[in-house]
Amino acid sequence: MKNKDKHKKISPWSMMKKIFPQILSVSPGLFIFNSFVFVLDGASFAATILSMQILFDRVTDLAQNKGTIKEAVLALMLLFGIKVFQQIVSGVSNFIGETYDSRSKGKLSHIINLKMSKLDPVSFENAETLDDINKSYNGVKFAINFINTIVDTMTLYLPHFLFMGIYLFNLKPILAVSLVFVFLPVLITQIVRVKIFSRLEDFSAPLRRKGKYYEECMTGRKYVKETRILGANPYFMNLLRQTIEQMNNLKWKADIKANLVELGTKLISLFGYLCILWMLFDALMKQEITLGAFAAVFASISSMFDMMEEIVCERLGYYAKNFGKIQNYLRFLELPERDENKKYEEDISYGDITLENVSFSYPNGENNALDGINLTIKDGETIAIVGENGSGKSTLIRLLTGLYLPDSGNVLHNNVDTRAMTTEKLFKDISGIFQNYQKYQLSLKDNITISETGNKFKGKERIKHVTSQAGINLKDNIFNKGFKTMLSREFDGVDLSGGQWQRVAIARGLFRVHKFIILDEPTAAIDPVEETKVYKRFSDIVKNKTAVIVTHRLGSVKFANRIVVMKNGKIAGIGNHNELLASCSIYKDMWESQSQYYTQQASTK
Repeated sequence: MKNKDKHKKISPWSMMKKIFPQILSVSPGLFIFNSFVFVLDGASFAATILSMQILFDRVTDLAQNKGTIKEAVLALMLLFGIKVFQQIVSGVSNFIGETYDSRSKGKLSHIINLKMSKLDPVSFENAETLDDINKSYNGVKFAINFINTIVDTMTLYLPHFLFMGIYLFNLKPILAVSLVFVFLPVLITQIVRVKIFSRLEDFSAPLRRKGKYYEECMTGRKYVKETRILGANPYFMNLLRQTIEQMNNLKWKADIKANLVELGTKLISLFGYLCILWMLFDALMKQEITLGAFAAVFASISSMFDMMEEIVCERLGYYAKNFGKIQNYLRFLELPERDENKKYEEDISYGDITLENVSFSYPNGENNALDGINLTIKDGETIAIVGENGSGKSTLIRLLTGLYLPDSGNVLHNNVDTRAMTTEKLFKDISGIFQNYQKYQLSLKDNITISETGNKFKGKERIKHVTSQAGINLKDNIFNKGFKTMLSREFDGVDLSGGQWQRVAIARGLFRVHKFIILDEPTAAIDPVEETKVYKRFSDIVKNKTAVIVTHRLGSVKFANRIVVMKNGKIAGIGNHNELLASCSIYKDMWESQSQYYTQQASTK
């Protein structure tokens, strides 16, 4: 989505049309029932005022010997019954509302998660996308409250105000007209607040994400050891303090503007409120209304303005203050998806993988990460990709798999352009083992079988086979519950060493049914002796499959059919080990810098 489109305004009506179906879908029956209860709740307010007027009139008649005590008692019982009914329906509606809100939060969060899975993976390299994700999650509860406010207004507040308007108009028309002068200034206040706090949210979201990152650097499990040992806590604490100060300054300025506007309009509303009370008193003195009507309105006028204050200043004010957060939730859902307008949805039988003059740069990157790459990987061929850090190896892998799409040129899987394929079909027969593997806080079994469930699951024999291939020893004491061993101390399980975790990642990659596999530094955390054994097993595992290995240890790639040497985003050489030693100076230098290590390793065997 273009930047100018991302910041376009979304009207409240558009918000309603998009968010309401999402909230309703949680439980349509329960939603309708709760709305009906709210209507009854609103009607009870109106019934209370009428019953109060009847009671005061009956008591007045009794005092003037114009009525009976029975009539007064019946009027009192009527008011009491309505009050009890009001408390019951109010309690029921509040209980259902709280439960429904919790379920709605889960629903909207799921919608965000589903949307994230459909975005182009390269968009996660863009800081703006990360801000959008942060904003969308932050906007969930405000989107729910927005719908609650609209529904409550329609089912509770609007019927009450409508009744009060009709009631006051029948007593004296000018009383009803004066309500407009009370309501209008407060409404204008909230419109101004919308603009002020929408701008605040746009400026605050990036700062909020920074603040969370700095907190993670100080307290997160991933960072805490290094941060503590290096004594870096004060550094991150200072960054966090500066970020909080920036957010507070922005909020302070927004609050000052909004409160000054609100102060002026509240003075106008107060004047209108006093006018209503005076006109009410004047009407009584002129005997234009009964004493019962005066008492009922006088007793209820304060609660009516409290309700008006609640709906306009608190409920609509809350919505106005967080209008930008609700917009951010909807803007995120409008981001373009990877599989939009993809027409090719057939399964591909993996054949050759071809890159035709492929170039690629990361979002906001100044230079191409890959530039003019031409490469064909034959079906069933094993290719090794080597090069210095930053040479473009990982980027090349992401384009080969179709995870990223090229800026120019074409990446073809069996003559089908990756741009034309849905991700489901593209990734269907691809697996990978990565250096930056994930440590899922699940059992050993679930860590391995996470990619294949349902009908594809082959049972324990297959798991045992891949664990053996990965070098996992189930007889090791650390796996005290076998495949059921929980791999997380946080969930009363065990923690593994880096090498053990990498073996789990290898087993996970091998377990997935695949025809094309990526091995991205798959043995970086494993000692050299075990690494040699793993690569020997790899040479058997990848037979009759297309495989691409990325590594910086050149002694481990001799079994590859060809070796691709990368330098500054370009291919510097292609060939087998001996060919590259003779023709590629970059490869030769890399080999000679490591040759002493391989000589020593060979002498110790």
